[in-house]
Amino acid sequence: MKVACPSCSTYNRLPAARLQERARCAACKAALLPVSRPIAVASTEDFDELVRDSKAPVLVDFWASWCGPCRMVAPELEKLAAERSGSAVVAKVDTDAQPELSARFAIRSIPTLVLFRNGREARRIAGAMSASAIAAQLGL
Repeated sequence: MKVACPSCSTYNRLPAARLQERARCAACKAALLPVSRPIAVASTEDFDELVRDSKAPVLVDFWASWCGPCRMVAPELEKLAAERSGSAVVAKVDTDAQPELSARFAIRSIPTLVLFRNGREARRIAGAMSASAIAAQLGL
């Protein structure tokens, strides 16, 4: 997984299995983990590694840049990622950039939020809602 440093924006490569541990940026030495912001998934391989190897639940937002409701839910996911830092990982999959993932999970509307536990889909919801509503509906 590539994780952007919140301080200097440098991307650092980290194994998904260790996202609950502590790590520092290679460039500026700022704390990278636990992840307190959504992680942009850059490839199918990164997605598979994250969902398969993460010890924490992974909430994946399937979204697109042209989608108004997706832009409305983005700040709520930022809040959720900060609130659940260390106990859950929030990831974002751009459906235009990763159409094979959209097809694999039969994404028919966006935003669609899918919760993965132990490498398997546990729950799914669609539509824009507040961070508290997302957490309540997905059992986070």
